[in-house]
Amino acid sequence: MPLALRKIVTYVETTLIEGGRAAPRPLQLFAAAAVLKNPWAGQGFVEDLKPEIHAIAPELGATLTAEILRLAGSGEAVEGYGKAAIVGTSGEIEHASALIHTLRFGNHYRKAVGAKSYLAFTNTRGGPNTPVVIPLMDKLDEGRRSHYLTIQFSILDAPAPDEIVVALGASIGGRPHHRIGDRYQDLKDLGGTDV
Repeated sequence: MPLALRKIVTYVETTLIEGGRAAPRPLQLFAAAAVLKNPWAGQGFVEDLKPEIHAIAPELGATLTAEILRLAGSGEAVEGYGKAAIVGTSGEIEHASALIHTLRFGNHYRKAVGAKSYLAFTNTRGGPNTPVVIPLMDKLDEGRRSHYLTIQFSILDAPAPDEIVVALGASIGGRPHHRIGDRYQDLKDLGGTDV
């Protein structure tokens, strides 16, 4: 089954003041979400998901990556990144997972932004207006806590029971007044023990 894309929804947020103090550099958050027909809807339990993954995930990854780059201005500008999927109530969480947990999807984004860390993610099931929650982390350094961020928005009419919402998120900047340190300082304070 080819990609049956109903619509693309984008989200942009710019934080200028945090904690009552002006941000030294505004935090910009971006998301691009695709609303598509669940290719496994109405088929009962499907043992082999690969044919649809191979047919849909690469095009979906390329399409959403292009939208994020358009919003952010370039891949180099992106600092934090993540992904999410919500399957409608007639689908399995495995259906949401199938489209985002494949290199055929994620490698488009990783390559375009020059990332080294893994893509943080959520995958869940819900109905229309279910919050799309995209956790972010620094694209080059998973221990850099300033870029542990979350983008949250919803789409009033999606996902329908037979749809999936797939989204990518990005940040330019980290939390404006980051002051909790990073993972490396914790390790140092704990005597080098990784817990």
